[in-house]
Amino acid sequence: MKQRKVPLRKCIVTNEMKPKKDLIRIVRSPEGEVSIDQTGKKNGRGAYISNGKEYFEQAKQKDTLSKHLNIKVSEEIYDQLIEQVGK
Repeated sequence: MKQRKVPLRKCIVTNEMKPKKDLIRIVRSPEGEVSIDQTGKKNGRGAYISNGKEYFEQAKQKDTLSKHLNIKVSEEIYDQLIEQVGK
């Protein structure tokens, strides 16, 4: 059988290419709303971060999401990411 191709995405914190399922996607919708995309299929501009508390904290320190999504991202989004890892 033919092996399926694994989709790769680049983490905006580490700049490493990783399988899409190992990353968390944050989306800016066409209306300008920023949210965490659990399904990976929401409509809008997306950015991927490696799934780990240290990566989310680095992104929060450097405000990396704001740069990649071209909109000011509130501290609440970063806090939601860190909280999600704790679960």
